[in-house]
Amino acid sequence: MWTIELNKRQDQILEIVKENGPITGEHIADRLHLTRATLRPDLAILTMAGFLDARPRVGYFYTGKSSVQLLTENLKKLYVKDYQSIPVVVNENISVYDAIVTMFLEDVGTLFVVDQTSLLVGVLSRKDLLRASIGNQELTSLPVNIIMTRMPNIAMCLREDLVIDVAQKLIEKQIDSMPVVKEVNNGFEVIGRITKTNITKALVALADNE
Repeated sequence: MWTIELNKRQDQILEIVKENGPITGEHIADRLHLTRATLRPDLAILTMAGFLDARPRVGYFYTGKSSVQLLTENLKKLYVKDYQSIPVVVNENISVYDAIVTMFLEDVGTLFVVDQTSLLVGVLSRKDLLRASIGNQELTSLPVNIIMTRMPNIAMCLREDLVIDVAQKLIEKQIDSMPVVKEVNNGFEVIGRITKTNITKALVALADNE
């Protein structure tokens, strides 16, 4: 698991604050025989990373949190709505051949199938299309609603869901992506998709921000 790497001086600062907090920046600097200006970047990093908390006219406190705990807290601030991408949607009456062409042209691994009222009724994965194409020469006349995964067996999520919870679902279901839906009167409308790539981007962004 990714953790925050601290340098020697930052470790020393943490130990001083653990033992003497609340303590001012000036007093920390005195103990290390350094100037306050020299320590300012280290104190800023430790505070922004969540190891220390600072209060005006009081000083620095140790939060008691490990880098793994801080990472977990930050993961719980990542929401689907901030990382979802545009879904590729097809009608339930199109042929398997057309679905294969669409998947190739759009460069996606999953298609979301909707009915005439634009409500989600199925999901098509690469595996579904490959399975249908093996030994079947009538792909142009075989509709996708024959081979798709149907409701209620579709894993889906909402914009307000946590990215970490969606990642757990993808692992459990052994799938590559999930539709982001909005509940309407008669079912669910597809408003986005969240994929393993989206989640990887979220983790990279989290690391960069740290």
